[in-house]
Amino acid sequence: MARVEYSKKFEGDMFARGKVNEASVSPKHSIEIASFIRNKPVNEAIAYLNDVVALKKAIPFRRFNRDVAHKRGLPGNWDAGRYPVKASRIYIRLLESVKKNAEYLGLDAENLRVIHVSANRGRAHKGVFPRAMGRATPKVRETVNIEIVAREVA
Repeated sequence: MARVEYSKKFEGDMFARGKVNEASVSPKHSIEIASFIRNKPVNEAIAYLNDVVALKKAIPFRRFNRDVAHKRGLPGNWDAGRYPVKASRIYIRLLESVKKNAEYLGLDAENLRVIHVSANRGRAHKGVFPRAMGRATPKVRETVNIEIVAREVA
């Protein structure tokens, strides 16, 4: 079995990790979610992302916010935001996996804080977009590689 490599090295026993490769979600949405959940408690991040899936709260878009409408109730002093439901579901599954990995390592899963999140573009797959009269237009299917490292805090 291949060994899983991470972009940063974390030494010690206080870290729980999780990684997903080539998830079929938008890289821009994944990068915005990653910057939002960084340095947050894991349970708080999961609860917020569940609200995003339910379209109750939005993710603030700070980098990829051209032509992004303002949303009410965004945290902090920010206006532009969106509801990236598909990417949020991937992050919820990954954060739950990090909690399970923490329990396996003997850490307290309730006191985990996200210390490292990385979302990078993965391989692009060729796809087709069906058009009228039996034609097709080529398109690129984007993927993303996401990794999360959480640490137990007292």
